[in-house]
Amino acid sequence: MPSLSELPGEIKRKKFIKALRRLGFIIDRTGGNGSHCKITWPRTQKSITIQSKIRKDVLLYILKEIEQYSGVTWEEIKKEL
Repeated sequence: MPSLSELPGEIKRKKFIKALRRLGFIIDRTGGNGSHCKITWPRTQKSITIQSKIRKDVLLYILKEIEQYSGVTWEEIKKEL
């Protein structure tokens, strides 16, 4: 798991979601509330809500959830960005 200093300042949600889709996540734009969207890991059916602006602290939380539910690491996501 990366530290806060290793993460980018702000990442574009569209780019982040495309990377997750390439790694096998299911993206549901209607599943979130307002400007949020929901990503689901198909093997476990666990989902995470992603807000429109992804700051460092939020990204760290999302990455922890993704790694816990799916085993996909930040390094794998970074390669797809």
